[in-house]
Amino acid sequence: MKFSASNPLDSLVDLACRDGVDIRPTLLRVVTDLYVQKPIHGLEEETQFVELALGLIDAVDASTRAAVAARLAAYPGAPAAVLHRLAGGSPAGTGNRSEPKEPMRDSLIELFFSAASEERRLILVNLDAASDPPIRRGAPVAGELTRRLEIAALKRNQGEFIRVLERALGVSHGLAERIACDNSGEPLVVAAKSLGIKAEVLQRILLFLNPVIGQSAQKLYELSRLYDDLNPAAAERMVSIWRTAAPRPPVHAPVYWNDERPALRPTAKPAPNRALSRDERLARSRRNER
Repeated sequence: MKFSASNPLDSLVDLACRDGVDIRPTLLRVVTDLYVQKPIHGLEEETQFVELALGLIDAVDASTRAAVAARLAAYPGAPAAVLHRLAGGSPAGTGNRSEPKEPMRDSLIELFFSAASEERRLILVNLDAASDPPIRRGAPVAGELTRRLEIAALKRNQGEFIRVLERALGVSHGLAERIACDNSGEPLVVAAKSLGIKAEVLQRILLFLNPVIGQSAQKLYELSRLYDDLNPAAAERMVSIWRTAAPRPPVHAPVYWNDERPALRPTAKPAPNRALSRDERLARSRRNER
């Protein structure tokens, strides 16, 4: 990617809005695609992409931002300023290729879960187009837990389903809960595709696990089509991003937290010793004589 230094950013934005046709979303996607095609960029190229992207992000729709975020998710060392702006923040400067990818991945996770169904499909399409897919896990691990997932769904035991899904995907409990309880269903389709769950099993899970999805024939049909169209590599890539989400630290009570709690039943106190009166001694003596 190479832009002429004589063409300032304002001129490009004006060109994007010429003739009443807003091509800024298209322009942002094109420059992002050009950017990720090269593994290494010089300082001038990096600066030009960051300035152009930052000038366009706020002017494009949510689906375009989601698509660009997904495109950059698979690109090592994507500019931090662009990722921060895509996540809804203000840029702190130009790109810094040495920053870790965790903030970018967390931003993509939030973008995916907050996006509408069409935008989620667009994110998955862009993940499918990304290079260097992660290594898929072996099928025996997924097959071992598929039956338990289906049984939990058929029993409408959402808690057990979440626990098994957490283990199967290797994600945090909170994220497994978001996947299972999502009323649109796309995250569950992604999980099923990554685990190698068969289409008919997924349909039964969708039908019983979430009443919002199970009561909509149209939604079940759309999710079944998404499952058929979804590339397993894209699903596994999304799951690998989910695994990077920082789990919430568990809250543990101290081992001896209950030691200082008062006993539920008060301990019986021994009766105080006291000397018997003369009349009491005589009464006891008479009873003994009887």
